Formats: sequence, structure tokens, C-alpha cells
Amino acid sequence: MNEDIFGYLAAILTTVAFLPQLIKTLKTKKADDVSLTTLIMFIIGVLSWIIYGYKISSIPILIANLITLILNLMILTSKLYFSKISSQQ
Repeated sequence: MNEDIFGYLAAILTTVAFLPQLIKTLKTKKADDVSLTTLIMFIIGVLSWIIYGYKISSIPILIANLITLILNLMILTSKLYFSKISSQQ
């Protein structure tokens, strides 16, 4: 069996895992239940994976983590935006 299958499977699952949170946040226009500290720490971790993937020239690591970064930045932006709106009301 090819070991890369596990890499691609991990990349797909860990990336897609954030879609339900993003969809819920955008639908409800609330992200109070999302920890800001955890989100920031995760984004820093993903940036580290991107640097690592670049340094070792690993396309699966780069692609998966770039998509994960985009999804998590969208969640972070939504959290900050919706928190600002709710505090103004």
C-alpha cells in the first residue's frame, strides 16, 4: 500500500473538518462558542505546517494547510465581525 494515501486522507479530513463550523458561523451570524485563543493558536500551527511543507517541498502538506488556513481565517474574521456587530446593538 502506498503511504501517501494516509497523507492525502489526513489532509482531506483535517481540512474538511472546518467546513461545518464555518457554515454554522455564517448561517447563525454568531461565533460566540468558538474560542478565540484556540483559533489563533491553531492558525499559528497551520502557518508553521505551511512553512514546513514549503521547506520539504510537500505538495499535500502545502495544499491542505493553505486551504485550512483560508477556512480558519474566514472563521476568525466572522467571529471578530459578528462580535463587533453584537456589541454595537
